[in-house]
Amino acid sequence: MPYLRLFFLLSALLFSPGFGTLLSAASESDVTVSHAIAMNGVPRYGPGFSHFDYVNPNAPRGGELRASAIGTFDSFNPFISKGVAATGMGLVYDTLTVASDDEPFTQYGLVAETIEYPADRSWVVFHINPAARFQDGTPITAEDVVFSFEVLTDKANPLYRRYYANVTGAEAVDRLSVKFSFDGTHNQELPLIVGQLPVIPAHVWQGRNFFRTSLDIPVGSGPYRVAEFQAGRSVRYERVTDYWAKDLPVCRGRYNFDRIRYDYYRDSTIALESFKAGNYDFRLETSAKDWATMYTGPAFSSGEIIKEEIENELPQGMQCFAFNTRNPLFADSRVRLALSQAFDFQWSNTNLFYGQYTRSRSYFSNSELASSGLPSPEELEVLEPLRDQLPPEVFTTPYEPPSTAGKHGIRRNLRRAMELLKEAGWVVRDKKLVFAATGEPFTFEILLNSPAFERVALSFTRNLARLGIEASVRLVDTTQYVNRLREFDFDMIVASFGQSLSPGNEQRYFWHSSAADISGSRNYMGIRNPAIDALVDQVISAPTREDLVIRTRALDRALLWGHYVIPHWHLKTFRVAYRDIFDRPSVQPRYDLGLFNWWVKP
Repeated sequence: MPYLRLFFLLSALLFSPGFGTLLSAASESDVTVSHAIAMNGVPRYGPGFSHFDYVNPNAPRGGELRASAIGTFDSFNPFISKGVAATGMGLVYDTLTVASDDEPFTQYGLVAETIEYPADRSWVVFHINPAARFQDGTPITAEDVVFSFEVLTDKANPLYRRYYANVTGAEAVDRLSVKFSFDGTHNQELPLIVGQLPVIPAHVWQGRNFFRTSLDIPVGSGPYRVAEFQAGRSVRYERVTDYWAKDLPVCRGRYNFDRIRYDYYRDSTIALESFKAGNYDFRLETSAKDWATMYTGPAFSSGEIIKEEIENELPQGMQCFAFNTRNPLFADSRVRLALSQAFDFQWSNTNLFYGQYTRSRSYFSNSELASSGLPSPEELEVLEPLRDQLPPEVFTTPYEPPSTAGKHGIRRNLRRAMELLKEAGWVVRDKKLVFAATGEPFTFEILLNSPAFERVALSFTRNLARLGIEASVRLVDTTQYVNRLREFDFDMIVASFGQSLSPGNEQRYFWHSSAADISGSRNYMGIRNPAIDALVDQVISAPTREDLVIRTRALDRALLWGHYVIPHWHLKTFRVAYRDIFDRPSVQPRYDLGLFNWWVKP
């Protein structure tokens, strides 16, 4: 393994009482001690690197970034499944390691100065930087890391329990060394995802209830702290001037704003008008219609506001109408496929989105992980043992979402939808679709928390009405929406499943049967398929990049042909508008917008 700094580290470890424990699982020659760890291959940045290529190490510091958030917040605890945490809380807490934004998946030391692991990655030890401090000046120790792991995997958001399901425990080897042990599952990414653990100060939470919502000002170790707030309306963060990590290579050229402020708005329309009025300075636009029609006026003509599309290579994942298959209406895949026939993407893209979007055909859009065509021989090796538990189309038919292109348009699709519904036992009586055996009408609700999707959902319901289906659209506030999602109290939602270039444990949280009934999980659809469970496990345990790509494509096919969602669309650029007070590095990170690498012009 490259980048060994064994002379320095082993000299220090020889005087540590935990030295024998650290190397008990492997011989000294099998152990790597490094500043970074890559999922596959070697880190792009070697030991002693000065900064990431996509930052300006000499960027001036100062000024304020004013941005917006939608809805409300009632908590500064982002780790629990209660309440709505304030936007920006990730700026308060450091993690053991930090990812670079120009590599598929490589983690570099942050709180952890170095990372130690054997060739089989069956455990990992993080050696904490002696300079690491919480914002109250207290040194970060191994006990804080152990506390963080235990409290997050105990009763915090279920995400953490699923994400770290293969981690059997955390042990403080000495004051500045913590060892994580794994359950024997061959999972190359475990040391990397453990490195993403946020470090929470144990001393701050002694005698306090971690699992309740609170607006008490938090103590972290990150580059910003909460400076002031109005509950549910705004929150302002200030840069920690004596931030312990400000001169580390992974932080140099980043976090240049003295202050970051988020103002909350009821919906995106109001927020956009407030931006144009000068009440905040940066906006990432998600609405194609607004991008095409609303970014006009004197401020744009004069150059006071810059409107820009910034290209990226970020996997786009899957945005979709997601079925809740816990509802008996959607238990039959033929019904789900029938309803997908009624979504007219071509009409929506032309009439609502000004032709800006590409139809999604994968859960891993815009990446090499996306499946296409028929399965390759390598994919078939993965899929064949699961043939009896998968739809036959996985093996025989390239996946394409229903299209309304051509002279017949939506009518051809609706005829196909009616054929599928009849096969599933539904008939039309008195212009209403009912279940033949019981007479129960086909009615359901699409739950939204953003007005931006109302026009899309309403055009969809109009097509469903032509099938005799009564679908309503309900827009609710953020708090109600979050609570209903946690309890799976919905029929259909607009969901988004973001993906990275290195899928792993989070896939279990998205699609695995074990997450289907866990309150707060992202398995919104309630997928319970042994074949998908097996494919998720294979993705997690992929030993090489080539295996990861093959297994992810196989998983993609199984998900697509399960018809758990109606795919929407994706975009390959960031649509941003900002006042001409910012500057940014000349090199754009491949896999992120990199906003916190920007700075205010002096």
